[in-house]
Amino acid sequence: MKVLVAAPLHEKAIEVLKNAGLEVVYEEYPDQDRLKELVKDVSGIIVRSKPKVTKEIIDAAPSLKVIARAGVGLDNVDVEYAKSKGIEVVNAPTASSRSVAELAVALMFNIARKVAFADRKIREGAWPKKQCMGFELEGKTLGIIGFGRIGYNVGKIAKTIGMNVLLYDVYKNYERAKEIGAEFVELEYLLKNSDVITIHVPLLESTYHLINEEKLKLMKSTAVLINTSRGPIVDTNALVKALEEGWIAGAALDVFEEEPLPKDHPLTKFDNVILTPHIGASTVEAQARAGMEVAEKVVKVLVG
Repeated sequence: MKVLVAAPLHEKAIEVLKNAGLEVVYEEYPDQDRLKELVKDVSGIIVRSKPKVTKEIIDAAPSLKVIARAGVGLDNVDVEYAKSKGIEVVNAPTASSRSVAELAVALMFNIARKVAFADRKIREGAWPKKQCMGFELEGKTLGIIGFGRIGYNVGKIAKTIGMNVLLYDVYKNYERAKEIGAEFVELEYLLKNSDVITIHVPLLESTYHLINEEKLKLMKSTAVLINTSRGPIVDTNALVKALEEGWIAGAALDVFEEEPLPKDHPLTKFDNVILTPHIGASTVEAQARAGMEVAEKVVKVLVG
């Protein structure tokens, strides 16, 4: 049986597939036309956040038995259609939790102390000491939207640096909240009372543009927004307006509604915005865990 690996995968994960007797075909991020050709005789497909495994791709793969996402989100896979065809869809939901959480905290420190801004200005030949007045995180209130694995890890770290933590989630894990001394509140209260807001919810119909113009207007003018989840959860046009008109103090974003972010996008013009290229899960440890987990799941489906 043949498995198409259509995205970078840790070498140990490739070994797992080969040791199980599976033939591995590797092509990094093929476009949709090329992917359609590659899947004609495969039993399994492994992807990351791309390429997209659409209905058209699934229909082009008559032998397909499993689709694996080496990561958490499945928004690039037509899960319902795959299941209707008897195809299993697997992922690695825990593999990158710590890595994404650490990036969110890194962005939090970065924007609080204007690290990226200072670095950029010094490289330009300036000495921007007076422009780099920041703020401490200790004693500030962190609002975590989405208290799953990643939100929990962010909360644990925030507790160690002396932050007060507010939580918003449809599903309330009171035991874990108690563990980090956090409190569940309504979203409106969290937005109005947090100094830093970080987003950790999946992209669903109910979370699309969850943070819109109305929500941004509720935030403190001194507050900052962190997004390491999915770009469309934040209405980009509303965020640009909020930054232009000073409704909020800044933002740090690892994800965007359009990826890659266009060169002259309005977000690139703000000194109080930090941008990173969707690197939340880009650690050696997370990639090894995700690769191994999905490889083992693919082997289990195809070989038993």
